[in-house]
Amino acid sequence: MSVPDRRQDRPLLGIGCVLGGMVLLVLSDASAKWLTDTYPVTEVVVLRGLFIIVLLLIVGYRQGSLRIVDRWGHVLRALFATSSSFLFVHGLVYLPLAEATAAAFAGPLFLTALAGPLLGEKVGLRRWGAVLVGFAGVLLMLRPSPAGMNWMILLPVCAACMGALRDVITRRISATENATSLLLSANLATALAGSLFAAGWIMPSAIHVAVLALSGLLVGAAHYLLIDAFRFAEAATVAPLRYSSIVWGVLFGFAFFGQLPSLWVLAGAMLVIASGLYIMHRERLRKRA
Repeated sequence: MSVPDRRQDRPLLGIGCVLGGMVLLVLSDASAKWLTDTYPVTEVVVLRGLFIIVLLLIVGYRQGSLRIVDRWGHVLRALFATSSSFLFVHGLVYLPLAEATAAAFAGPLFLTALAGPLLGEKVGLRRWGAVLVGFAGVLLMLRPSPAGMNWMILLPVCAACMGALRDVITRRISATENATSLLLSANLATALAGSLFAAGWIMPSAIHVAVLALSGLLVGAAHYLLIDAFRFAEAATVAPLRYSSIVWGVLFGFAFFGQLPSLWVLAGAMLVIASGLYIMHRERLRKRA
């Protein structure tokens, strides 16, 4: 008699993993935002990336999961991942934490829009409608007013677009590549790019080195929690909970920086979240058909 697969029958554990992962990711972003008050963005991204690389090398060596099959796939994915990292951290310099977090929710919208032309996936009219509603939410985040628009919100939005392109490549090469090697190549590319274009570096203090190390550890732990979430529960259960990061963005943004998102951003974020949840719902129905 065959033994049933019990990897995805622990939904509470999966929910705990995804919620914990989002807390750690937003905490890491908060630490990066705090550091950009003192150090150039490139220095923060590079040094944090180095600590992530050390962690991945240790884990990958112990698991034997550093093998790379599709080299050019890794290179292309790393290019988009690097662009996404720098754009998002630049956005943290100019925006409250919650606003940058909310703008990054545009990622699933871009991924849905790109799935047709780049992956050959069929995107129906309903999902296209959800994408348009989501982009309307992005426009709301721009805060249209006589005084002008908040163009800085485009930094995390563009980061979300680069992240969607990264995810498209991930889908194409996921059959031969593993999560550890993909994360490692992306962080190596980010560290290399930052080193090449860095200017005006400042020697970090001991406390700031500790914060950078903690930030890197948080990112690494968050990604592994998010991966485990999909092992313990179905994607339909845990994926919507990634939007919980807006709650942590608001809480940590106020607690650490005394910043709250504007009503424009909150209204836009609700539209983006609603459209993202609907896209997930339609995707689930499509897979069942």
